Amino acid sequence: MALSRPPLPPPETVVDPRIGHHGPALLALADGTTFTGVAFGAPAGSGGDLVVNTSQTGYQEVCTDPSYAGQLVVMTYPLIGNHGRLLDDDQSARPWLRGLIVANATAAVLDDARQLASLLRSSEIAAIAGVDTRALARHLRANGSIRAVITAPGEIDAAHAVAQARSVPRWEDQDFVGQVSIESARDVGDPSEGGPLVAIVDLGLKSNIVRALRRRGARVRILPHVVGAAEVLAPDVDAIILSPGPGDPARLEPQVELARAIIEDGRPLLGICLGHQIVARAAGADTGRLRFGHHGANHPVRDLDTGLVQVTAQNHEVQVVADTLPARSGFRVSQVNLNDGSVEGLRHAELPIETVQYHPEGAPGPLDALAVFDRFVAAASVSRTR
Repeated sequence: MALSRPPLPPPETVVDPRIGHHGPALLALADGTTFTGVAFGAPAGSGGDLVVNTSQTGYQEVCTDPSYAGQLVVMTYPLIGNHGRLLDDDQSARPWLRGLIVANATAAVLDDARQLASLLRSSEIAAIAGVDTRALARHLRANGSIRAVITAPGEIDAAHAVAQARSVPRWEDQDFVGQVSIESARDVGDPSEGGPLVAIVDLGLKSNIVRALRRRGARVRILPHVVGAAEVLAPDVDAIILSPGPGDPARLEPQVELARAIIEDGRPLLGICLGHQIVARAAGADTGRLRFGHHGANHPVRDLDTGLVQVTAQNHEVQVVADTLPARSGFRVSQVNLNDGSVEGLRHAELPIETVQYHPEGAPGPLDALAVFDRFVAAASVSRTR
């Protein structure tokens, strides 16, 4: 049943006056649910799939994470903006989410360049405050993923807004990787440094992955998502990463074929999030959409080999279906989510290949899983001496 629309809150009670606002707007869901709020991002409307993020901080990293392309992000923590923005913490050159939904838009600093609202406005990203985000999160938990729109300021016709939400294209039908990947290869680091060279296939790469590798002495070559196997497996490449990214891996058969070629080659391979799903499909497993995805910085994951439990950051809509992983593939499930039992990692029985569904790069955090990069760079260093 659709929720009733509460009255418009006084703007100054949900948007810090130092931020400013654009007037009333609606969040409208395709199932007929509407929420009244106050527009504070770009003065425009937008639509996409609603996802919930439970992080208390890290909203700068959330906004600039390419994996949120095509989505409207609901922050359940009630005060968003209490921390200023550091440019070095951006995870890509621009925000990729379609819109941001918060209960209260706050401002930690007066400097516009360091405010979350300024980041959204400069990139033409819609945002709405004053929404009962806890009620919205419960609604999504009960009903699953739903398409929605944030209306442009002043557009508060509920029936029209719901019709707009119902016309938003399905998430599964869109190519987001092609939107977020780089167009040409670039190297980070000089050959004179002497560390292993890691080729990263950019499916929606986060900057902290490159930083994590560089801190461990690796050089990095970032490659576009349409790269061929010959370039990925160039003689000077010691190891490969298939990066995180947005969208459904079932749309990415060329990248699945690339993963098969890398597995056959035998060099160290790390798949992260979307990269994990692509490796799983290359191994013969199926993937399927979760009811409402995993988004946030508090997902517990157990390593089945060591028994270690780590708290992880996650942002994905799709899971690997464990029962479909062929035994003959050489892969096994190595990690599971303690909330719902879903697959969180794979390891190969003989080859130096590991995949993780979560984000070990810790942006916005936590940092429990950084050992993933320790293991991978160690394997890349061994490969370098081959």
